[in-house]
Amino acid sequence: MLRIGSIVLNVSDLDRASAFWSTALGHTPRPGRPEVLTPPGGTGPLLWLDEDDRTHLDLWTDSAEEQRAEVERLSALGAVRVEWDYPEVADFVVLADPEGNLFCVINTAAG
Repeated sequence: MLRIGSIVLNVSDLDRASAFWSTALGHTPRPGRPEVLTPPGGTGPLLWLDEDDRTHLDLWTDSAEEQRAEVERLSALGAVRVEWDYPEVADFVVLADPEGNLFCVINTAAG
């Protein structure tokens, strides 16, 4: 089932943003990963702070088959695939919604 797994937020100062958002939302930074904030109780989308990437949603699927089906379904709804410099073994597909907002569909089973 497609779900919001994380909200990626572009920041200019990772430490400052981590301190602010963890306090503001009650999220906990992962040990050794201050850019990944886990919601209270561990349920709900992660807040992922990134100094390089654009602000976007990461939509999670549970398998490669589900990822392919969701990319097709979202494309039929008006999303378009975005030209992207993918790593050799990418677990994500970058799409843009009809308004041009980027988002990723991620196969969480890939690792």
